[in-house]
Amino acid sequence: MVALDKIIRLASDGQFDSAGPSIYDKPIDLNKVKILGEGTKHDTCASTRKVGAVEGRIGDVMRSGICHAFAPDGRCVSLFKTLYTNGCQHNCSYCPNSTMGSGSNVVSYTPDELVRITLQLYRANTVEGLFLSSGVAGDETKMMEQMIEAIDLLRNKHHFMGYIHLKILPGTSREHIKQAMEMVDRVSLNVECPSKSHMSELSSTKDYEVDILRRQKYIRDLVGKDMLPAGQTTQFVVGAAGETDREIFTRMLYEYNIMGMKRQYFSGFISVPGTPMEKEKTQPRWRENRLYQVDWLHRIYGFHRKEMEHAFDEIGVLPNRDPKWTIAANTMDKPIDPNTADHDELLRVPGIGPKSAYRIVNLRNTQKITRKAQLKALGVRVGHARTFLKINGWHDATLKEWM
Repeated sequence: MVALDKIIRLASDGQFDSAGPSIYDKPIDLNKVKILGEGTKHDTCASTRKVGAVEGRIGDVMRSGICHAFAPDGRCVSLFKTLYTNGCQHNCSYCPNSTMGSGSNVVSYTPDELVRITLQLYRANTVEGLFLSSGVAGDETKMMEQMIEAIDLLRNKHHFMGYIHLKILPGTSREHIKQAMEMVDRVSLNVECPSKSHMSELSSTKDYEVDILRRQKYIRDLVGKDMLPAGQTTQFVVGAAGETDREIFTRMLYEYNIMGMKRQYFSGFISVPGTPMEKEKTQPRWRENRLYQVDWLHRIYGFHRKEMEHAFDEIGVLPNRDPKWTIAANTMDKPIDPNTADHDELLRVPGIGPKSAYRIVNLRNTQKITRKAQLKALGVRVGHARTFLKINGWHDATLKEWM
């Protein structure tokens, strides 16, 4: 992330750069840039991790200004991350913007203002694209029309070819969704929680089935051959509605298998002063991280739902330990020999990933694995894997002894 005050300075310094006379006839409202940039700090567009300065955190996504995402060709790109407006008619109890439906602190861009700032940051070589979210100030139809107008100006008037991620507002019409999808790389609509009943705990103004799930289906059904190259994503607000991790996982599978999600993101609930949930407990960062690990095991490693159930305790909560270790400890009755185990069996061992499993299978075609050092050289995290492996007839401990 790049500090928001730096974004403001860059936008200000670039206001006299030439990009067409029609959009540079007014000065930039730098306070507006600050307010709307800060308003996106709970929106996650990528789970990339970078060292942060706050409390020694790794990958502190709870900041605003510039975020990072991956383009369809695998490049990591920097995006200008902002709200279009911070006003919102919805009463989500965890969200600071829900208290701003008609308050004096509501600010909003015009399409020209947003375009002007985005282009200035692009020309300053600070960003390569735009992550645009918004509250719903008054009417989602009018808000989406303005956001689409801004995207249309970028794409068709200024021929901006950078990466654009657009948040679809709950309740948006099918036609507006289609217009947006024809111009952007990725869209997302936050599912927020795992069920209709949980949504009722958070908001009385959103219909879970109609405003969110039906719109996700619109997106799924509208995707064409050359449309939406980076796909559709969604995000959970973890812990806001008192849901269990198993409930989130169940909904996560539905979003992948039925809605065709490309990625899913998890943002732990943070108690925000001035909201109805200000006295509720902020969720620990590790809970968010464990859900990302569960997502990775399912999406990348190909773990099946039945074996994934072993990652959860009896009430459906993920313990604060690597879920892959928990699954292995509950499903493997004895260590395996890396010289004879197949690729899928190797993937079930903590400390062995897809690349190292592939390397093990290749190595044993030419030599026998008799030492831990051989595995370490292949990228295996031997400290995690050794209990579950039998090397040259020996293993470190039984699983019961380890547990």
